[in-house]
Amino acid sequence: MNPASNLTFHVPTVSSADRERLLGQTGRVLWFTGLSGSGKSTLANATEAALHAAGRATFLLDGDNVRLGLNRDLGFSAQDRTENIRRIAEVAKLMADAGLVVLTAFVSPYAADRDAARAVVGEDRFVEIFVDTPLEECERRDPKGLYAKARAGQILDFTGISAPFEAPEAPNIHLLTAQRSVAECVYQILGSLPL
Repeated sequence: MNPASNLTFHVPTVSSADRERLLGQTGRVLWFTGLSGSGKSTLANATEAALHAAGRATFLLDGDNVRLGLNRDLGFSAQDRTENIRRIAEVAKLMADAGLVVLTAFVSPYAADRDAARAVVGEDRFVEIFVDTPLEECERRDPKGLYAKARAGQILDFTGISAPFEAPEAPNIHLLTAQRSVAECVYQILGSLPL
């Protein structure tokens, strides 16, 4: 028996629209995806800082931070990666329902998982941002030393080396980070957002 069969969705008195009116903004999820070392966290952090400075209520969900807490029970198998993204999408949806602009920085390597996240959040509130950085540049940066460990066989199922990354075919925002500065990328993001 499915445990969810005994559950009923509770419709709150205060709606998402009520919360958005109170905050004077529309809840959104900015979903940064790309290889490790592509600059997802850097760009999400810089974008959040710019939004905060502009008076927007925001929250940043970063890959490592979420895996150190909410998703600490998950590994990096394909199944665990899918569950990681499912949980993040559900949390991001709740935050967007609260009227926040949520920024997520996760490799999220599988197109099906990103599509599922978009379905959970809602097409009108989900903004997929592809942080497109060549593998060679990510390896050159290697801020956490993960590529070197993956090449040495110390990390299995590492995206871009021993596990696939399915690049978005039609992202809402496409950032070519090897050719643009962080400030230029943030400017591109802010100029593309329907906030």
